[in-house]
Amino acid sequence: MNARQTLLSTRLRLMNQRSHNGRPDEAPRGLAILGATGSVGTQTLEVVRMFPDRFDVKALACGHNVELLAEQVREFQPDCVAVGVPERVQALEQALSGGGSDVRIAVGTEGLCEVGTRPDVDVVMGAVVGFSGFRPVLRALEAGKRVALANKETLVVGGALVNDALQESDGELLPVDSEHSAIFQCLVGESERTVEEVVLTASGGPFRKRAAGTFDQITVNEALDHPNWSMGAKITIDSATMMNKGLEVIEAKWLFDLTLDQIQVLVHPQSIVHSMVSFADGAVKAQLGVPDMKVPIQYALSFPARWPASHERLDWAELSQLDFERPDTDKFPCLRLAYEALDAAGTAPALLNAANEVAVERFLDEQIGFPDIPRAVDRTLEQIPVTSEPSLDDLVAADREARRFVEELALPASN
Repeated sequence: MNARQTLLSTRLRLMNQRSHNGRPDEAPRGLAILGATGSVGTQTLEVVRMFPDRFDVKALACGHNVELLAEQVREFQPDCVAVGVPERVQALEQALSGGGSDVRIAVGTEGLCEVGTRPDVDVVMGAVVGFSGFRPVLRALEAGKRVALANKETLVVGGALVNDALQESDGELLPVDSEHSAIFQCLVGESERTVEEVVLTASGGPFRKRAAGTFDQITVNEALDHPNWSMGAKITIDSATMMNKGLEVIEAKWLFDLTLDQIQVLVHPQSIVHSMVSFADGAVKAQLGVPDMKVPIQYALSFPARWPASHERLDWAELSQLDFERPDTDKFPCLRLAYEALDAAGTAPALLNAANEVAVERFLDEQIGFPDIPRAVDRTLEQIPVTSEPSLDDLVAADREARRFVEELALPASN
């Protein structure tokens, strides 16, 4: 393996050693949650409520939902919070006034970085959606923290820089996405040299059976109606376009040191098989479970232990069939575009991600139609040159340029 890349087997062994030789398993783990008010953040706090003696919530961070953050502060009593949107700080101060809380308030991206690098924090849940979560996750890894990563954009945009940080620090990176957690669980106890292929499963979203010719009539509410998972708006739209799966392909490359042709995607509408790994001897391992993000969240926080929990179980008697089919990349071109960006490398994945984020925002604001999302991404990748072996500054510049390009791009209105 390339020395720049994450040595999966070595990291698994080190994680086991640190778990058993470091902090006692029963001692509370100092926890910081970046993106505490989002879907993954709130479910992380549900896990904390299930295991109150195992966690000490030291810090919480949000973007703009300071009302919910204030409620979380009153319940969990962190020492520090961060607000990503500076204009919302005053609203948080007002929401906390009279509540007897003297919590420190940090602001902006630097505030998020401060939260994730505090000396009293052992584990960071990286659940900020989008590019804004990249730098705080990178800083937490550089500070030697265990990062439970739900922010796939971090690896999509800067996978090489993240792996450099892992090589140069005592940081640990554990996946939270259900698909990557499934692959990770299948690989525990295995040698990475025996991996032949991984299969990421996709639900197919709400439009799996809808005729492509009607996609220009898709409404925001229809796109937000996911058949299986409860997620935030941006990720739900990404699932509908299958960009979410494309981003996960790029994430899998960096997490597990895979080549492009080792990563397959299959549509699995039941969302029971979360992903699979094929090995050199022909064996296949799969991780199955009901669609519940609290399970991979808990595993990332507790690894290498499995803590008994009351999460919903599969009812095998009711599970009549499991279906699989190949994705239609003509109907859902975002998946194809993600593979192309991964193949182009350099800043191409950053351009893909930024263009998609802005296009999704424009769709949610009903400025463009559903098919305009992949059109915007495609035109961005065609028009903006790719920088090879980018620095952090190069990635930031590529992100900024792609956002400006899509914001100014003339596309048909959704109606």
